[in-house]
Amino acid sequence: MTFKIPSLCAALIMVITHVHGQNYEAQVDALMQRMTLEERIGQTVMYGGGWDKTGPTINTEFEKHIADGNTGAMLNVYTAKGTRALQKIAVEQTRLGIPLLFGYDVIHGHRTIFPINLALSCSWDLGMVEQSSRIAAEEASAEGLHWTFAPMVDVARDPRWGRISEGAGEDVFLGSAIAKAYVKGFQGNDLSANNTILACAKHYVAYGAAQAGRDYHTVNMSENELRNVYLPPFKATIDANVQTFMSAFNELNGVPTSGNKFTLRDILKDEWKFKGFVVSDYTSINEMIMHGFAKDSLESAKIGMNAGVDMDMMGEVYRKYLKQLITEGKVDEAAVNDACRRILLTKFKLGLFDDPYRYSDETRQKETIYKPEFLETARHIAAASSVLLKNDNEALPLSKDQTFALIGPLAKDEYHINGNWGGAGDRDGKSVSIYEGLLEYVSDKAIFYSKGCDIESEDQSGFKAAIETAKKADVVLLVMGESYHMSGEAASRTNLKIPGVQPELIQAIREAIPNKKIILVLMNGRPLNISEEKEEVNAILEAWYPGTMGGLAVADLLFGKENPSAKLTATFPRNVGQVPIYYNMKNTGRPIPKNNPKEDYKSNYIDSPNTPLYPFGFGLSYTTFTYSDFKISAKTIGFNETLKVSATISNTGNYDGQEIVQLYLHDKVGSVTRPVKELKGFEKIFLKKGERKVVTFEISTEDLKFYNAEMLYGVEPGEFEIAIAPSSDFEFEHMFELKK
Repeated sequence: MTFKIPSLCAALIMVITHVHGQNYEAQVDALMQRMTLEERIGQTVMYGGGWDKTGPTINTEFEKHIADGNTGAMLNVYTAKGTRALQKIAVEQTRLGIPLLFGYDVIHGHRTIFPINLALSCSWDLGMVEQSSRIAAEEASAEGLHWTFAPMVDVARDPRWGRISEGAGEDVFLGSAIAKAYVKGFQGNDLSANNTILACAKHYVAYGAAQAGRDYHTVNMSENELRNVYLPPFKATIDANVQTFMSAFNELNGVPTSGNKFTLRDILKDEWKFKGFVVSDYTSINEMIMHGFAKDSLESAKIGMNAGVDMDMMGEVYRKYLKQLITEGKVDEAAVNDACRRILLTKFKLGLFDDPYRYSDETRQKETIYKPEFLETARHIAAASSVLLKNDNEALPLSKDQTFALIGPLAKDEYHINGNWGGAGDRDGKSVSIYEGLLEYVSDKAIFYSKGCDIESEDQSGFKAAIETAKKADVVLLVMGESYHMSGEAASRTNLKIPGVQPELIQAIREAIPNKKIILVLMNGRPLNISEEKEEVNAILEAWYPGTMGGLAVADLLFGKENPSAKLTATFPRNVGQVPIYYNMKNTGRPIPKNNPKEDYKSNYIDSPNTPLYPFGFGLSYTTFTYSDFKISAKTIGFNETLKVSATISNTGNYDGQEIVQLYLHDKVGSVTRPVKELKGFEKIFLKKGERKVVTFEISTEDLKFYNAEMLYGVEPGEFEIAIAPSSDFEFEHMFELKK
């Protein structure tokens, strides 16, 4: 065998540098010395493609920009064949052959679709979160993708906001832990491996606090609130080595976040030392004009780059105006160089300079997509993400010996079940409906089906047939909820009821069969107001949008193959008037006094209880658990000491099951007021029926820190209430003191 000496030398150098950890910075510097200003600006530009049944499509003008070296990344182009074709232009037709980054919204799965992110957070299972994003990365990378725009780590406390479906709910502690798990799953342990993709922490920052729950809307909050609630999950992703950030659409305290130097440069890049790059959300730099913050596209480009946005997604303002702005002295060339360096460094880390086509392998694509083990994992995760909200008189699990009336617009659905941001999942081919899931347990002769109504329709003409169907069967299964486009981006609602005439259909069926068992399965992307429906049915299973294998997962739960274990990560309100409502609010000066709840002047509603319909951390099981024997290692600890607390958890029911044990604290007095409760730990345990286990948590001063009025992060001495509980609905009984 003979070798060409140059190729052998190059290969040898590649091996040596890879083994010893390539000096990427030096390679980036060497490359940038060869780049013109236009080529450096080109790396800050992202254009996008489309998709049809034949594969990826792209504007011919964008292809020219790639060939001219004026594009650093492409959006919405995938498949091994499609990405290879465009990469070939970048590598073989440009002066320096710098490869492209290919990005896509892989939010809760790529081809194999997992439950929506809010649902998956309800599993409280960090291993499952990581596993789902690892599988998503496997599939996405096999189709030529290098980068996902996930995880969304916005804290969200308003169910009117459609994008609550994309995050981990209302809690800072849990949301931060889940954010880390997503990053670890997407990026793996080695970015240079061809089955890992870049994660992107979004939307930076405070997007989840949009006024009135209306997407893209204004956010006004104190820096204290920003640092204590909305920034921690983003900092957690940096601790997990996330490589990219995305600036948000909203304004924050009068400054659009894509032009906010305080959050992007001062906090993210200077205070937190973030070394990756920031991409704008889709045209969010341009939108500073509509915000009234920039007078035109030229000024928006100036503001975006100076603030610290490194890449312009689909806005074209960097390509068109950065050179002019540098010439006019309005943008420092060093800012563009820094942005270019950050982007190139990421491409080196991915190994794209070693082999630009390493992600575009058609054989690997065929071998990876929809692997049976991926689908089986998705089925299990969907079951673990569904929350049992009601189960009166053990209405569930079901018996296979019964007959079933399957009613509702989502009963045979294979389309909405994937939810919003359903990646490249095949909604009509691979997705399994609830009806198909039931067929694994009973024959089609045992199922009587009637649609009843459409999701958002006001037409009640199908009610009569649905009622007759309900009368035929032993048990009625209602599958109802939202259409997938009612949650996600630009999908805010002022009405949190189940849409259309579905509530009326539930009521009509109950009136027709007052003594028959009715089970409600919900598919939706947000907490709903189901106060009335709760009274009409015997059991409620919140399945959210469970994804590709959702129908099978729901059937597994209904028939008891899987025992429900999920617990809510977002509070369910009694009505929309309570919103925003979340468990760790602060006390008013006039809370409801325990010794005199009828006192006239107190902080409550005159037409509704303060309490939610279902609280954060709530979720039922087919078995029961009791908490006992709370122990605390000390009543007083110093700043350098650790406190241990424990409780005994017993499975006192008739089924084996999992319980999510939760640790809560309350800092009674602070230099700034503190929430009434804060989650500070959790553990998911499995107990066989009759089994018990001692669960122990450790508390250090790190768990007690917060930002004070001077924005100093630290801990203050004082009294703390503490509890180990099954949900946030409890009263504190134990206390310890922290002393200097």
